[in-house]
Amino acid sequence: MSDPSAPESQVHGLDPSAYEPIDGDRYQPVVPAHESPTEFTWRAILMGIVLGIVFGAANAYLALKVGLTVAASIPAAVMAVFFFKRVKGASLLESNIVQTVGSAGESVAAGVVFTIPAFFLWMQADPAADPGRLKIFMLALVGGILGVLFMIPLRRYLVVREHGKLAYPEGTACAEVLVSAQAGAEKAKQLFQGLGFGALYMFLMHDKWLGLWNKDPGADVRGRYHIGMEVSPELLGVGYIIGPRIAGLMLGGAVLGVLVLAPAIGFIRELGGMPAMSPDAIRGEYVKLIGAGAVAFGGIVTLVKSLPTIVGSFRQGVAGLGAGAAARVTRRTERDLPLKGVLIAAAAVVVVMALLPDSILPVGLGGALAVLVFAFIFVTVSSRIVGLIGGTSNPVSGMTIATLLITAALFVAAGHTGGLAKYHVLSVGAVVCIAAAIAGDTSQDLKTGFLVGATPSLQQIGEFIGVATSALAIAFVIYLFKNDVVSGELLAPQANLMRTVIDGVMEGNMPWDLLVIGGFAAVVVELLGMNSLAFAVGLYLPIELSTPIMVGGLIRAFTEMRYKGGPLMERRERGVLFGSGLIAGAALIGLLVNMLVGLGTFWGPLGRLVGDEDAGTGIQGMTQGLQGVWPLLIFGVLVAMLWIKANGRDGARN
Repeated sequence: MSDPSAPESQVHGLDPSAYEPIDGDRYQPVVPAHESPTEFTWRAILMGIVLGIVFGAANAYLALKVGLTVAASIPAAVMAVFFFKRVKGASLLESNIVQTVGSAGESVAAGVVFTIPAFFLWMQADPAADPGRLKIFMLALVGGILGVLFMIPLRRYLVVREHGKLAYPEGTACAEVLVSAQAGAEKAKQLFQGLGFGALYMFLMHDKWLGLWNKDPGADVRGRYHIGMEVSPELLGVGYIIGPRIAGLMLGGAVLGVLVLAPAIGFIRELGGMPAMSPDAIRGEYVKLIGAGAVAFGGIVTLVKSLPTIVGSFRQGVAGLGAGAAARVTRRTERDLPLKGVLIAAAAVVVVMALLPDSILPVGLGGALAVLVFAFIFVTVSSRIVGLIGGTSNPVSGMTIATLLITAALFVAAGHTGGLAKYHVLSVGAVVCIAAAIAGDTSQDLKTGFLVGATPSLQQIGEFIGVATSALAIAFVIYLFKNDVVSGELLAPQANLMRTVIDGVMEGNMPWDLLVIGGFAAVVVELLGMNSLAFAVGLYLPIELSTPIMVGGLIRAFTEMRYKGGPLMERRERGVLFGSGLIAGAALIGLLVNMLVGLGTFWGPLGRLVGDEDAGTGIQGMTQGLQGVWPLLIFGVLVAMLWIKANGRDGARN
């Protein structure tokens, strides 16, 4: 989603004052404060919960696969507008509650997936590292609750007083969608079509169902190079959503790893008389660690670049606590949850973290104090940064790395270096990561509510509901993918990095040489004025994943070359919604497969609904001569569909 601009607001319906640096107390929302339409209803809450689980599961799958998540607020808003437009007596504010509750799933999923899978990776050496669903749920729950609680006192300062100064791009764009209700049916159609095509494509391709074609055709060249791509719908969709610049940087990192570093390492090994290694072996032993170093340095560089903003945000945010505490309001649009209750609840959560046994929540007293400090700092930072540069540029991974480095160093200084200490350190990082992620989402949602005239206290309650239900769902979802993470089928790049950081600090065996090489690669990219973190993620991931992402990015690039202004925004939005549907459809099929496999251990007939990995070999054998081309042809059909959705003749009408 692009940052909205004032001219576009005139097309979509928000008043121009939504973008002007006026006193927030003088802004007139879409629904005036003296009106009290239906808002916090059971149908809105239930729909938000369902959407939160769906988009949370989709983002969990996507983040495990390529380390990326996509915003859920706008798809949730589109679905809400589509649904409530057909319900008698429904209001705009009900749709806003739907997107508030529903968008929490994406942020909870991001915080969980970026950290928790490190437990699965440790399980290979220590089965006691298995977190279990209860621990995952508790970590996600306390992190999400703290993120919302710490953000509530900042709302009046960041959202109201800084109106027009902090853009909150996703929150403002979501408000635009909500007020343009006449376009809801057409937009929802794009989302539903993408979901249907993504699910059908994945069903036909998945090797545990029909398996009609190979998902990752490719070949080794001269024993040193590997070329190929994974022809998956979710990668095409995410490429369109993130755009050509980020997609190009990811592909650039992959090209460096596959066509420069891997051949160079193979050549050097041959010169030294060492045994030859396959491209995959070189990537696993060398290039992945270089990529991990680049990801770490990229996250830290992003954090360092944000330091002036971080310091200012923290100073102004703490000052804003006084403003929030002093504001005794009666207007509906200014009512937050009581500050006294917020502070008591936050203290209670910290006490619970300190007192609960490791079998339920492995944090402990020292970890709880670390969470209190880091979560408060980074929630303040995250809430303001997303207002300045948007949620996609929020350096949550950098904040988490900083938390892990400091916490691990403190544990080592105290003489705690065993497995249990590692689990405590990771738990601290997970809670802080989830808190920072959900705080960014909460601030965007509250900005949307401010613009449309929602009741803040009801939105804040909705955030708690979204956090709790999404945490429960994500705990089960991520556990379904446990074996895929351990086997490497799903790479979980951030979680692998978190494990590397903790192991390296606490065991003193950090592979500094390879990590530093990756770090300097990230520095070079940063000096060239480009996003080093996107490049670093591409260097870490196999080129098979970055290539289809680039294809999606190129389609968006062509769209942006052909159209300008309002027509561009309409076509781009159609492509984004169709791409979001592709991601959700593919992820839901992957989730369904793992659910059936898991349930099949309890009841055999369910397990027999999915085959083994040779399910489609008979059909593939019939087209064996085309196996290098056949997947590309089918993928080409999907590419053409995305192109038509974004650039087709009917794209002129929304």
